[in-house]
Amino acid sequence: MKLSRLKGRKTSERLLRDGKVWKGRTLVVRYEMGLPKNQRVNTVTQGLFVGALISAKTEKSAVKRNRMRRRCKEALRREVKIKSKLPTMQLLLMPRRSSLTCDFAEIEEDVRAFLSHVS
Repeated sequence: MKLSRLKGRKTSERLLRDGKVWKGRTLVVRYEMGLPKNQRVNTVTQGLFVGALISAKTEKSAVKRNRMRRRCKEALRREVKIKSKLPTMQLLLMPRRSSLTCDFAEIEEDVRAFLSHVS
């Protein structure tokens, strides 16, 4: 299954406002089943649409925020590669401060728990 980019401020705000919440030790995921509503011309009809959001209040350094974002996205990419049947959904990943210093295996464990929760 392919990971596509979740685009648009309105889509992210709608997920923050109306999306279901799953909380793990290293990240919080807001999600909604189905395709994003603002995809004008999109050839992708299924898959995961993923965005990452992290506040500057969580971590002052942009380098560290980006590292947290990359680690969470990579863990998701690896787990999606292993699982073949997942529903089409929109995900907004919100890494917690602990995702910066923990082992990568802990992030993968959280992602695995989330995917088993939704499938």
